[in-house]
Amino acid sequence: MFQTRRSRNKIQAAFAIFNLIYYQAAYEVRKSHRNALFSLSKLIVTTLIMLATLYAMMWIVGLRHARIRGDYIVYLLSGVFLYMAHISAVSAVASAGATTNPLLKHPPLTTAVNICAAALAALYLNVLSIALILYVYHAGWGPIEIENWGGALGMLILTWFTGIGVGLIFLALTPWMPGLSPILRTIYIRVNMVASGKMFVANTMSQHMRDMFDWNPLFHTIDQSRGFLFLNYTPLYSNWVYAFWVGMALLVIGMMGEFYTRQRASASWSARS
Repeated sequence: MFQTRRSRNKIQAAFAIFNLIYYQAAYEVRKSHRNALFSLSKLIVTTLIMLATLYAMMWIVGLRHARIRGDYIVYLLSGVFLYMAHISAVSAVASAGATTNPLLKHPPLTTAVNICAAALAALYLNVLSIALILYVYHAGWGPIEIENWGGALGMLILTWFTGIGVGLIFLALTPWMPGLSPILRTIYIRVNMVASGKMFVANTMSQHMRDMFDWNPLFHTIDQSRGFLFLNYTPLYSNWVYAFWVGMALLVIGMMGEFYTRQRASASWSARS
């Protein structure tokens, strides 16, 4: 019962790992509540609240119409959806499981399986919530016309991918700074409310304004997604390749940090958190 079954070949080993990730991802979806619909409903409500807040802010400052010819709600949703996908990946991976988690003492469960499962669960919930919100808007308020569905979905996945890299860094920092790491993560999430640039159109911003957002890969993926969503918008000052390489760099740094932390893990660390 407590012995690890060894697969006879690489195909069986890969299937066993994917099967374990699948069940762990299902556990992550149901972790907060036994009914998976509760987790989905919570994400949908959070997204709608953020959409309403953003709409109110734009109305107050007098920017009720985007400088992109197209559906204004879709313009707002493009920023909200990608922001939610990014921070969901950050939060899920950062809390995927401490190195000293007792569950990791029972093979074949590993830290890598926990991280992959948490990231996939976050992506699953976000894609499903996006599909439901867009369907309700399409059926209830008017038809939605998307210029390039594939490109828009690619930007969503790229945004989620960069969130995994950031989350890995916070995961590696948590055992060393159990009190400070959650605070830094919260600050990062709050700063990206503005730093993501979801309230602005990059083509209409001044050079000085763009310099304030250009470092953020989320700013690039949101602007690029609007190029795929709207026929009359062509991003001139953003590049999805930059976001990809930043995500790769964050992923490598996070994996190195997590490996270093795991090699020096101590059971007494759990008492400090």
